[in-house]
Amino acid sequence: MAVLAGCDTGWSGPGGEGLDRQRQQARDALARYDKAVLDAGGSQRFVPVGDLTGQVGDWEPTNGDNKQALMSGRVLAANALPALRQPTGQVVWESGAAQEVPLLSADEALKQLAVAGAGGCPECVPLEVTGARLTTARIQTTHGPATVPAWEYTLKGTAARVTRVAVASSATVKVTPPSWDPYNAPAGLAIESATTTTNSRQLTVTFTGAPSPGNKPCGADYSAEAIESANAVVVIVIEHPHAAGETCPDMGARRTTTVDLAQSLGERAVLEVQQGLPVPLTITA
Repeated sequence: MAVLAGCDTGWSGPGGEGLDRQRQQARDALARYDKAVLDAGGSQRFVPVGDLTGQVGDWEPTNGDNKQALMSGRVLAANALPALRQPTGQVVWESGAAQEVPLLSADEALKQLAVAGAGGCPECVPLEVTGARLTTARIQTTHGPATVPAWEYTLKGTAARVTRVAVASSATVKVTPPSWDPYNAPAGLAIESATTTTNSRQLTVTFTGAPSPGNKPCGADYSAEAIESANAVVVIVIEHPHAAGETCPDMGARRTTTVDLAQSLGERAVLEVQQGLPVPLTITA
């Protein structure tokens, strides 16, 4: 996401309408997340972040529509897939912590892959799955990178393979964001990741902001505040632009800022303010 420095990012000064709106978005996001945790049985240790579908290898030049077909969920089993031989597997984090989780069969995971597709390529020829094996994949979670059980599918006509996380939905927290209204887009800058240390009461968050600091034309400085619950933290990034109404190039750069929490993060997730979705978290010693 590119940012126009000096343009409206939802901040209208301390106590302004934009900040009040973001705080309400944060409270709504926390309520949705709390419900998602409750629906998952009250546990939120394993919360995947990002796409659960992956790819091993590259498409050959002759497979021009395969990428679009995969993104659209246009996949089907060309023959019977292997049965699930074990009911559970383990999610293992870089810290060594592990969690036993129920698994999906190859058929069930493939159906989830298809449902998760955007469905935007009805003219794409479906990918034909010719086989599957249970393996592992490395994904991002709200507690850092983890190695998780995953099905790896072979496809007709290509050496590329497709993977799908094999953890059953009952073991995960699924957050459903509100519908996106382009005529009334949510306020604020969405953070992209967060970093903290064990037992620290500070979070450092990354986001796309102005390339220059606030003492330069078209630049901006940033601060942040956190809205917290027992299950999650929403971080609001507040922009302090060089000047209002500047005409600036549509350029963005990686920026960071640090926010203080009421207590250490613990097992809680970190959410961005626009849709209340969890972001990847890195926990250092």
